[in-house]
Amino acid sequence: MTSRLRTFLVAAGAAAVAVAAAAAPATAAPATEAPGMVTQVSELPADRWLPGVAKASLLTYWSQGPQDAPMLSTGVVYVPEGNAPEGGWPVVSYAHGTTGVADQCAPSSKPPLDRTVKSLGHWLSQGYAVVATDYVGLGTPGVHPYLDGRSAAHSVIDMVRAARSTEPSLSDKWVAMGQSQGGQATMFTARLATGYAPELDYRGAVATGVPSNIENLLPLGGPAFPKLPLKGTTVYIANVLDGLRAALPDVDVNSYLTPLGRTILDDVEVNLCYSDAKAKYADVSIGQLLSKPLDDEIVGAARNILTVPTSGYDKPIFIGQGLQDVDVPAPLTFKLAADLAVNGVDFAFRTYPTDHLGTVPASEKDSTPFVAALFAGQKPCTGSSCSGSS
Repeated sequence: MTSRLRTFLVAAGAAAVAVAAAAAPATAAPATEAPGMVTQVSELPADRWLPGVAKASLLTYWSQGPQDAPMLSTGVVYVPEGNAPEGGWPVVSYAHGTTGVADQCAPSSKPPLDRTVKSLGHWLSQGYAVVATDYVGLGTPGVHPYLDGRSAAHSVIDMVRAARSTEPSLSDKWVAMGQSQGGQATMFTARLATGYAPELDYRGAVATGVPSNIENLLPLGGPAFPKLPLKGTTVYIANVLDGLRAALPDVDVNSYLTPLGRTILDDVEVNLCYSDAKAKYADVSIGQLLSKPLDDEIVGAARNILTVPTSGYDKPIFIGQGLQDVDVPAPLTFKLAADLAVNGVDFAFRTYPTDHLGTVPASEKDSTPFVAALFAGQKPCTGSSCSGSS
């Protein structure tokens, strides 16, 4: 057990131990740890600003992690140039993609990537403020519970609360948006937003490259799992397993790991961000991580934190998928879309002839009017007759 995991378990020990995603919240946190409560505010260093920003602040705020236990998160508030419209700047709460689970992988701790500059800059240019969480445990005490959808959703929603408490120019109108890991976070956010933060005016969501149906692959996990011809897949799975260690303290995840598997999980938890881990462990297969098949105990528990909800949404959702995506293969998202449709969810589904990272810029021609309609209080086009790639 790593020292970071031990620290987290001690902090989480007083929380409820139920692992269901829909479990009742733990006993209300003290006022000083209330969700969205800001503990520290500072100006973001100049090398981490985005073009078109008049003000950028780095916040540390309380949110809720596994079992709804209080955990800290950091995040950034970007206020666009110009005068705020009547009622304040509409807010885009952005959920980032996979960076890793070690503290130094928090996006706010380093200059933004070019693709992040372009993506977030686009939304700033539309006249929206952008707030971007790092997620609980990523640069703050405790282990980041990777792909624990409920925890990520809390981080995304509480980031809006925190930002509005420190920046009076922000409206209570907001949408959720995210890619990859952030796409999964966005789907959970869309399911929980209205009930979790009824004081805010949640309007809808944009999710691209959404990892879904991963839980359906877990029963295949074991030493005999074949080596896949996809670089980075083993590190993704290592991050998922490390997230399960953090989110499921009652499940002995380490007992399913080989000595090499435990070494890799400890390494990504403390030392390596995704790109470095991907290079270091490029020749390690998923089967080499596991000492025995993943049984019903761990698979059942994992389903409760990983499974993207397919019903219960109260606002429109835009989902974008790259047809050449090998990180989040399109067939998994097709199943998600089919399940949402069967359950009568109001959503738009668009596909694009691009890869995982290319889905964000490719989808902007469709997601931009979708978001504009949400903020205008209009019904965005969500049917098959809408303009778009599919």
